[in-house]
Amino acid sequence: MGAKKRVRAEKVKEEKKGISYAILRNCPTSPRKMRLVVDLIRGQEVNRALDILKFSSKEASLRVEKLLLSAIANWQSKNEGVRIEGSGLFVKEAFVNQGRTLKRLRPAPQGRAHRIRKRSNHVTLILDSKIKNEVEPSTK
Repeated sequence: MGAKKRVRAEKVKEEKKGISYAILRNCPTSPRKMRLVVDLIRGQEVNRALDILKFSSKEASLRVEKLLLSAIANWQSKNEGVRIEGSGLFVKEAFVNQGRTLKRLRPAPQGRAHRIRKRSNHVTLILDSKIKNEVEPSTK
């Protein structure tokens, strides 16, 4: 029984080896607001996604832009000899999950209290290359 689990775990680890991703945890923005921004870049080419985030008026786009730059850096560390421009790098998956909710009380009229829910989220960006190449030396 334990051997099957180990084989399955190694298989998952091997699949993750080719994928580069970045995760932002406990971001203090509501998931609903963050999903509006993440939906804009899902499936886009990396440079286009950076442009969309840079010129977006949403506050959440600053955090997603920084996360995308981190995912690109992770991709570069795995593929040292390959250039980004020639690889066709794009945002394969992008999703937002709900994080911890902080519950606070706000005073209300007549001695009552209203509950305030301060929501947070977890954002995951997964990058992939359209052109599946082995490591090539960059030509300049």
